[in-house]
Amino acid sequence: MARYAISDIHGCLVTFRKMVEEVIQLQPQDHLYLLGDYINKGPDSKGVLDYIFSLQRQGYRLTCIRGNHDQLLLDAVDQGEHTVWLTPEDKQKTLDNFGVTYFKDIDSEYLSFIRSMPLMVVLDDYVLVHAGLDFSLHNPLLTSNHLLLNTRHMQPTLAKLGERRLLHGHVPVPTSTIEKAITKKRPAINLDAGCVFYRNTELGNLCAFNLDKVGLFTINNQDQPYPIKVK
Repeated sequence: MARYAISDIHGCLVTFRKMVEEVIQLQPQDHLYLLGDYINKGPDSKGVLDYIFSLQRQGYRLTCIRGNHDQLLLDAVDQGEHTVWLTPEDKQKTLDNFGVTYFKDIDSEYLSFIRSMPLMVVLDDYVLVHAGLDFSLHNPLLTSNHLLLNTRHMQPTLAKLGERRLLHGHVPVPTSTIEKAITKKRPAINLDAGCVFYRNTELGNLCAFNLDKVGLFTINNQDQPYPIKVK
């Protein structure tokens, strides 16, 4: 059995499938942790969620954490379309992908799935979230939901993590930055290598982290070309 973590797929279904099936070659006894942002920006948001459903139906063990882009769908439904902060192009791409005119019309299966997602998973040796924790707190595990989904600034320490390491995504960084964090045994590892931003030469990669062997698997974006701004 192996444990893997992947973050910030952002609709890059072809890349995600290749990572799962060909690179890490996920087995039913393995456990795959996904750290949020399955949708928006990339070419096939709906397809990513459908593929996750397919893996679950086949008996694969997945734990899916909610990201800020996933939360955006819930906010649009619960609070109104005015809460959607995507560019008009990105918004329309996601709506077209789901085959709807408004976010509230997205099939309830997808919305219920996102609602069911935890915002944080605490293991014996790792803490997993989408964006990060508030280390100004005596106990960062009490971080507010908003910061779990959105924070960009942290000063993590192993002591405050109970000697666990923090795995997160949210802010795209070069693969070399991720590798350095692993090599130097830093308390937090950002696994977002900006897969969706294939036009940026420093980004455009999807990473999978082996929690047990502390190793990194990386592939470049396989979904291109599609319209996306250079991050």
